Amino acid sequence: METLQFKYILASAVYSLLGVVILVIAFWLVDRLTPENTWKELVHNKNIALAIVVGAFIIAIGMIISSAIHS
Repeated sequence: METLQFKYILASAVYSLLGVVILVIAFWLVDRLTPENTWKELVHNKNIALAIVVGAFIIAIGMIISSAIHS
């Protein structure tokens, strides 16, 4: 059972948490740099185009963080 060592599980949890924190910070930064309040546009005004852009942004940043962590 050498593949399930505690250090690998701990490293995976730490890197996952680090990735989520970086993703939230990146989203917050983009939200502050844009002229409109992104959350208000998504929830109250139901802006579908903005929702697609935000979803694509989250996927793209997640892929960048994932590749940075795994290499």
